[in-house]
Amino acid sequence: MKANSSLRAILLAFLGASSLAGCNYTLRQDMANQPRQNTLSPSEFFADGRSERQPIENTVARGSIEDDALFVPKDSNAFPLPITQELLQRGQERYNIFCTPCHGLQGDGQGMVAVRGMKHPPSYHQDRLRQEPNGYIYDVVTNGFGAMYGYSAQIPPRDRWAIIAYVRALQLSRNARVADLPADLREKLMAQGAAK
Repeated sequence: MKANSSLRAILLAFLGASSLAGCNYTLRQDMANQPRQNTLSPSEFFADGRSERQPIENTVARGSIEDDALFVPKDSNAFPLPITQELLQRGQERYNIFCTPCHGLQGDGQGMVAVRGMKHPPSYHQDRLRQEPNGYIYDVVTNGFGAMYGYSAQIPPRDRWAIIAYVRALQLSRNARVADLPADLREKLMAQGAAK
């Protein structure tokens, strides 16, 4: 029995050695050794000898495009669109869709996400955010900041500016003085206060 088990061990060792002898058992890194072309290097594969190819006609680049016609620098307080009632209404509509889950209807950071236990976003009504330039807010909406993701893929530039106009209106609504109101609204407000 002992001879039988040692014969079996020798046979298994021989089979294992012969099966490994036929294999090229080396560590292969095919991705590191694959053929490739360096950027703008010559290539024999294409008839024109270039490795860099022209974009296919009628294709559109993905991702953020730097030549955004409504782009302003982060430190700019410019507003590239005329502020109209329609723009503010569009901004309110877009704000309600994209911003209220976190920032809340009033812009105070009390959205449903915050109520459910996630980190509270800052209130738009704090002095720091009221004094930030419009370009800063545009950059945050476009590229994100902190826990907030960028919305450049979901919100077109014109709608981002509409949202910013609405956010500025929200900020003014909390900090407006009666003396800043137009005369007709001031009279209407005084009449309502006297009626109560």
